[in-house]
Amino acid sequence: MVVYGANWPTLSDVAKRTDPNGAIAKIGEVLHQQNEVLDDIPFIEGTLAIGTQGTIRTELPTSYWRLANRGVPTSKSRTRQFIDTTGMLEAFSHVDCDVAKDQGNEKAFRWSEDKAFIESMNQEFVSTLLYGNSGTNPEEFLGFMPRYSDPTGENGDNVVDGGGGGAATDLTSILIVVWGDNTVHGIYPKGTVSGLMSEDLGRIRVEDEDGLPFMAYVSHFQWKCGLHIKDWRYAYRICNLSIADVIPDPITGLVAANMIQLLVEALEAIPNLNAGRPAIYCNRQLRTALRLQINNARNVHLSIEEIAGRKVLAFDGVPVRRCDALNIGEDQVLGF
Repeated sequence: MVVYGANWPTLSDVAKRTDPNGAIAKIGEVLHQQNEVLDDIPFIEGTLAIGTQGTIRTELPTSYWRLANRGVPTSKSRTRQFIDTTGMLEAFSHVDCDVAKDQGNEKAFRWSEDKAFIESMNQEFVSTLLYGNSGTNPEEFLGFMPRYSDPTGENGDNVVDGGGGGAATDLTSILIVVWGDNTVHGIYPKGTVSGLMSEDLGRIRVEDEDGLPFMAYVSHFQWKCGLHIKDWRYAYRICNLSIADVIPDPITGLVAANMIQLLVEALEAIPNLNAGRPAIYCNRQLRTALRLQINNARNVHLSIEEIAGRKVLAFDGVPVRRCDALNIGEDQVLGF
């Protein structure tokens, strides 16, 4: 039995969403984020009900030069298996049937509420894709940043210091990913369906906080998803970037943090950019700083290109995508 609570839309909420002629107003979605990673990430069905199992080669066999009439030792390669788990993101939208009916357009009012849930789930997914840590929050899946946070670890070669000091409170990161079946992709549990699922449960008998029944429209949202990094070499993190260091000097146009050099190093560290669909992700402030450097004649790496009919900022042909979920105020990555 669903219990009514203070988080349900009320008649006051209806009034705030009604324009002067009585129709549901077009809401200015000022809380909307631009997370273009949602347009890029491919999803593949996992091999397990809890996610997917990956296998990586950890050691090559030894090859030998042989003399005539002499043998060589036997050898073998070695592999290691690991499991990337998925999480289950879920929410319910409840609207009192009479509250929805009284404003004259039940479907429009319900949709005005439901689309806010969809935006919330999109933002939560991207935030978890970046920062989710199943080690400390077992209900989440493991995101990029916890995997790429140790310069001395297995994938430490793909974590580079952006130069921001420990006293800085405006640290952030740039993330480079090559999306593909054999590189990096999203996953969903075996036997399930990919994507954010929404279900209209219709009119349901619910109870208020005093246990008294009434009827409400209920929508159910669920997203079973995770991240599988099949080959860690195809993701790269430039961390410890201070926003203050990327603002161009008003006279010289130069910035303290040499993002151009860092991006060149990052792309060179990736074995093969043609192994999938590469993309560079940064927040609005970093992307703005990069765009401002286009007019600098020395920055031959930056350009505005047309990709799929849209004008896109590109670095050496790799699209630079905006991801508002990349936090300003990350903890400093130590160990460099």
